[in-house]
Amino acid sequence: MIYSIVQADDTWILWGFLAGWAAVSIYLEQKYTWASKLSGAIIALIGAMLLANLNIIPTASPVYDTVWSYVVPLSIPLLLFRSNILKIWNESGRLLMMFFLGAIGSVAGAIIGFFLLKDIIPSLDMIGAMMTGSYIGGGVNFAAMSAKFEVPGETVSSTVVADNMLMAIYFLVLILVPTLNFFRNKYKTPYMDELEKSTNKDNNLASSFWGRQEVSLKDIALAVGTAFVIVAVSFKLAEIFDGIIPSGDNVNFFLNALNGIFGDNYLMLTTITMLCVTIFPHYFENINGAQEIGTYLIYIFFVVIGVPASLPLILQNAPLILVFVTIMVAVNMLVSFTAGKLFKFSLEEIILASNANIGGPTTAAAMAISKGWTKLVGPILIVGTMGYIIGNYAGTAIGYWFSSF
Repeated sequence: MIYSIVQADDTWILWGFLAGWAAVSIYLEQKYTWASKLSGAIIALIGAMLLANLNIIPTASPVYDTVWSYVVPLSIPLLLFRSNILKIWNESGRLLMMFFLGAIGSVAGAIIGFFLLKDIIPSLDMIGAMMTGSYIGGGVNFAAMSAKFEVPGETVSSTVVADNMLMAIYFLVLILVPTLNFFRNKYKTPYMDELEKSTNKDNNLASSFWGRQEVSLKDIALAVGTAFVIVAVSFKLAEIFDGIIPSGDNVNFFLNALNGIFGDNYLMLTTITMLCVTIFPHYFENINGAQEIGTYLIYIFFVVIGVPASLPLILQNAPLILVFVTIMVAVNMLVSFTAGKLFKFSLEEIILASNANIGGPTTAAAMAISKGWTKLVGPILIVGTMGYIIGNYAGTAIGYWFSSF
C-alpha cells in the first residue's frame, strides 16, 4: 500500500473531501462557462486523481466502499421518481441493441489483445476471461470469473489496478466526446438538442438546467425516506430471489438468466422504483428536489471513481495489463461508434451503451445524469444490468478458448 498523508481510516476527513469536492465541482460547473463545457463530472474525477497520485488521499478506503454500497443505490430511485415506464421501455429496446453491439466490441478487443500480447503477459487467458466478463457486465462478473478460473491473487490485484486507471481515463474521454464539434456534426444528438432548447442561452447549460426551485422540508423528508424504503425492499427481494432461484455452472441457461434478472440488486431496484412511480404517479410527481439530491449523490460517486487511478501502482504492478485492457476498450469504442453510425443511433445512446459495457449500469446512469439526459437514466440501468447475465457466459467461453493456447 502506497503511503498517503490522509490515511484510509481517516473517515471524517475523507467524507469531507468527497462531499466537499463534489460540491465544489457543481459550483464551478454552474458558475463558470469553461467549467460547464468541461462538466462537473470531469472536475470531480480530475481532482480526485490528482490528490490520489500526489499521495494526499489513499487509493483505497472503507469510505469509498460505502459510496458504492449505499450512496449510489440511494441516488437511483431519487432520479427515477418522475420516470414514465412506457417511454422507458420504448427507449430500452434501442439501447439494448446498441449495448449488444458494444459487447461484441469488448469480445473482439479481448481476442485482438490476447493474440498480440499472449507471449509476454503471464496468465493472459485468465485475465482475458475476467475482463471480458467485466467489460460486458461489471464487477460482479469480474469476481465470478476470477473465482471460476482460480486466478492467483497477485494477478487479480494487478488487473484491478490496471482497470481502475483505465476506467478513470475512459470516463474522462466519454464525458468529453459530446462537447466536441466533430462528434456533434457526425452524429444526431436529440437529447442534447432538446436540453439546449429548454435552457436559457444567456447562462451556461448547467446553471440553466439546475435553476432554483421551491423545496420544502416535507419534500426532502419524503424524497430521502421513500428512497431508503425502496432500496431496502428491492435489495431484500433480490436477496430472497437469489437464494430461491438456483444458479452456477451446473444450472441451465434459463435458471441462470432468471437468477440474473430477479436476483440482481440494481435491476430489482430499477423495476420496483418504476412500478411504484407508475402505480402512484401523483405522490412522486409532487415531491420536489429528488432529482437534485440524487444528482449530488452521483457527483460524490464521480469523485470516488477518480481515486483508484494511481500511476505509481500501475508502473509497479501492471503496465502490460494496462495495454491489454486499453486495447479492449479502444476496440469496444471503435465498434460502438462505427456500428452506431451505421445503424443511425444517437450520440447519447452510443456513449451510454459503451459506458454500460465497460463501466456497468451505475456509471452509465451517472453519466446520463451528469449530462442532463434524464430520459435515458432508467433505460440504461435496465439495459446495463442485462450485461450481468451474459457477461459470465462470454467470459467463460473466452477463458476456455484462450486456455487452449
